[in-house]
Amino acid sequence: MEQSIRFARSADGTTIAYAVSGEGPPLVKAANWLTHLEYDRDSPVWRHWLAGLSRDHTLVRYDERGCGLSDREVDDLSFEAWVDDLESVVDALGLERFSLFGMSQGGPVGLAYAARHPERVGRMVLYGSYATGWQHRGTPAHRRREEALMQLMSDGWGRDNPAFREVFTQMFLPDGTREQMDWFNELQRRTTAPHIAVRLEEEFGRIDVREILDRVRCPILVLHARHDEVIPFDAGRRLAAALPDARFVALESRNHVLLETEPAWERFLAEVRDFLGAADVGDARGATAGHAGDAVDRPDGPA
Repeated sequence: MEQSIRFARSADGTTIAYAVSGEGPPLVKAANWLTHLEYDRDSPVWRHWLAGLSRDHTLVRYDERGCGLSDREVDDLSFEAWVDDLESVVDALGLERFSLFGMSQGGPVGLAYAARHPERVGRMVLYGSYATGWQHRGTPAHRRREEALMQLMSDGWGRDNPAFREVFTQMFLPDGTREQMDWFNELQRRTTAPHIAVRLEEEFGRIDVREILDRVRCPILVLHARHDEVIPFDAGRRLAAALPDARFVALESRNHVLLETEPAWERFLAEVRDFLGAADVGDARGATAGHAGDAVDRPDGPA
């Protein structure tokens, strides 16, 4: 897959690296944890994601501040800075209207952007995402687990021995092959420094976008792996229930990062292509203010 790597300047002067690949209507992917624009392209974990999302669209993705090819040593790793980074990439490309994809914490970042710029986001796809970070959800035991994981990051992230990083790999890719797991172990070390990883995880826990969800009016497709160990299935279900115009799709998988060989990946691709294809038709007809008549399938249960 060919890609062009460029750089944007965020509001506080941080340099954000972004890549453009594929052809067609623009699809912007909000940054999620653990990416490297160069390393991901040839990886056995991410390359099918990049190829699949680039197949019918011009895919725009970028490395989170502190990670990959973006500035590594930065003072501000706040949620608001992440939204500014997404804004800087969109502005650098001069995109007026586009679809937005958010995975993990990229979901709430994308939702905050869509609430800030409703005229620019035609449709959204959210996968394995949430409205509230780990400090706001789950049991005290779950929060203690997250705190223990941060200690593992601090103590063992940068070591040659991958044993510490294997803990995270087993959570993200429980059904991965040895090749995929070895690659993911190495990605963690290549992507960012241990102290940055800890700061990012702390900020993920503080995320809470519940108050802005009713301001996100574009149609949204929410997908979630039923047995995801990283982001609980119920977090995705509650997110979809709280959005004004969302359809929820449960995927039969244990992997937070879907693998190319599992049926859930093909289901994911089919759902996303059908959903974004409707947006592309609307844009081609000159639609500028949403997509009236879209079916809404909201899950049962409280928000």
